[in-house]
Amino acid sequence: MKKTRKTKVYALANYKPDNPKLTAKWIGMSNALIRSGQALNLAEKRLLMLAVSKLDSSKPLTFGEVPTSRVHAIDYANEYGVDPNTAYEALQVASKSLYDRSITMFEPAHTRQGKTLKPIVTNMRWVGRAKYHEGEGWIELGWWPELLPHLTGLKREFTKYKLQQANALRSIYSWRLLELLMHYQSTGTAEYTIEDFSASMEATEKQKKNFAKIRIKIIEPAVKELTQKDGWLIEWEPIKTGRKVSKLRFIFKKNLAFST
Repeated sequence: MKKTRKTKVYALANYKPDNPKLTAKWIGMSNALIRSGQALNLAEKRLLMLAVSKLDSSKPLTFGEVPTSRVHAIDYANEYGVDPNTAYEALQVASKSLYDRSITMFEPAHTRQGKTLKPIVTNMRWVGRAKYHEGEGWIELGWWPELLPHLTGLKREFTKYKLQQANALRSIYSWRLLELLMHYQSTGTAEYTIEDFSASMEATEKQKKNFAKIRIKIIEPAVKELTQKDGWLIEWEPIKTGRKVSKLRFIFKKNLAFST
């Protein structure tokens, strides 16, 4: 007889889970962070963005303040519509892996004698620590101090969107494309160089050398999922310089006939 896996029950004294349908959660990040290479799988992205939603992106921090964000497994399960066991396991695994995850940011360098220099590359962590309490089913993230200006006190050059827009997505590429589009949500037209797009999507070296692979493995599946699960109408085109794709242009808007 096949054994059935029992759902773990944790004592969450005086804790009331969030209802994602009633509690709007907002993600606010600097544009530099939106465009960065984030080195996250889907479970880690889900956890981190749920944690980011607990920060007030418009509120500046006091000098030396380093906030923490606690995410309960039951909230993870409710937000993303997954089995409670899946949520508990995702938090437990993430508590071990997130400390080693790093962000790669690319800052344009000044030109020298009319020649464009390679960008300045900055690597930093997402978190300085991650605590997991199996008995209570929560993880507490201590944010990396140098990352906080990209998450809090945002007044200009930032992107904001509802977590609900991404909670049904099953691909990290779809989520990253959503963020890249939301950077231009006021105009409905997004344009990225192929180098910037590939870096944000963390395309492999093989994919970077063959645009067809980026189109088939990254762009087309991401556009399809955003259309089907988040109700976007998206048209995109590669822009060539000579015979080589140099830029990507996306024209997008919400499908008013879409309903969840």
